[in-house]
This record gives sequence, structure tokens and C-alpha cells, in this order.
Amino acid sequence: MNLVVSGKNIDVTEGLRSAVEEKIGKLERYFNESTEVHVTLSTEKSRQKIEVTIPMKGTIIRAEETSTDMYVSIDLVEEVIERQLRKYKNKLIDKEQNAAQLSKSFIDEDAFDEEEIEIIRSKRFAMKPMDPEEACVQMELLGHNFFVFRNADTDEVNVVYKRKGSTYGLIEPDF
Repeated sequence: MNLVVSGKNIDVTEGLRSAVEEKIGKLERYFNESTEVHVTLSTEKSRQKIEVTIPMKGTIIRAEETSTDMYVSIDLVEEVIERQLRKYKNKLIDKEQNAAQLSKSFIDEDAFDEEEIEIIRSKRFAMKPMDPEEACVQMELLGHNFFVFRNADTDEVNVVYKRKGSTYGLIEPDF
């Protein structure tokens, strides 16, 4: 497992780097040696945030944690990633292209009872073409965290979503 540690608005000291290597390094038993793990440490006011992204073929495993202490955030994010891996282990292995990134010992380990994903509601609606700004206004009017719309400029389906800090994000397909 290859750790790539970077910082935003923060100097990654040797103490932070070794804490990340120690905690996130525990995840090594789940992955093979070629798996790359991207860790980004950032600070904003008194919030200390860590983001961990593990790109796998066909899937991305991602978690972020925020607290007032970076070392606490590092501890929390390791637990979240481990919980995600255990919870979705069978689904990851079923998609054989993902299993190549996982270690043999983790694949052979007994699986936990897996929760079934159940879709309880389905919607169909007409999508009127609009620009992303109009979609953000519509999302706010509906009180939702995301909004799917047809982009008037590209005629493709896009998604706008709320981010932390009262900002917005736009997802555009890349076919």
C-alpha cells in the first residue's frame, strides 16, 4: 500500500506524517502493495480535517473526518474506512475487478452478515433544461441537498449539490 500524504493550509510535519502512516498503515492488511491511498490534511479556522481516498478499479473508497485536533481526526477516519471495507466486502469481491486491489488474506477472511441495500422509493419526473445556477435556486426552494437537472447548454444530465460551508458543487458526466 502506497501512502500519498499532502496538506492544504497546513504543513505536514514529521509527527503528523508518522501518525498518518501508523493509523492509516493499519489498513495495509486490506490492500495489496500496489494500492495507492491519498491522504489530505487540511485546516480551516479551528477545524482539523483529514480526507482519505482509495481509488480502486471501478470504485472509490472515501472518508473524511473533522475535529478540533488533527490526531483525533486521523483516528476517526481510520475507523470509518475499516468499517466501510468490512461492510461492503462481499460487494467489492463480487465485482471481480475490485478484488484485484484487495489483499488475499482479507478476501479469504470470514464475511460479516451484510445488510441488504433496499430501495424504498423511486421517482420519475420531467427535467426541464436549465443552467446550473437556476438548478441551485430550485434545489434551495425544494430544501434538498442535491438536484438532478438537464443542463441547457450541454443537454446532458447534471447534478448540483450542497457542500459544507454554504457552497455548491456540480457533477457533469464524462463519457
